[in-house]
Amino acid sequence: MAEKQRYGLLIDYEYCTGCFTCQVACQQEYGWPAGMGGMRVNEIVQNLPKGKAYLTYFPFPTELCILCRPRTKKGLQPACVQHCMAECMRFGPVEELAKEMAQKPRMVLWAPK
Repeated sequence: MAEKQRYGLLIDYEYCTGCFTCQVACQQEYGWPAGMGGMRVNEIVQNLPKGKAYLTYFPFPTELCILCRPRTKKGLQPACVQHCMAECMRFGPVEELAKEMAQKPRMVLWAPK
């Protein structure tokens, strides 16, 4: 029997602007209460010399993420991907996303079982 194709999210956090749209889209899609959801945007502050700071925004799925199965079964993108204004997230087969990830160092591939 053929193995079922596995899907995931490829997140290019180099281009995340910290708009939190992915997080809000997930909360609205599933009616999550404040503070819960399948996507969380983490803000990382790195203190640099001379009192400067560098911000990195890191969107990452939580344990509640189901890759929007009801949406993807209809051929739609997950809500976070659909609404990402920076277009820094992609949904697709893990094998294809892994090839894309190999071309760039600041990406994360998330693929739940």
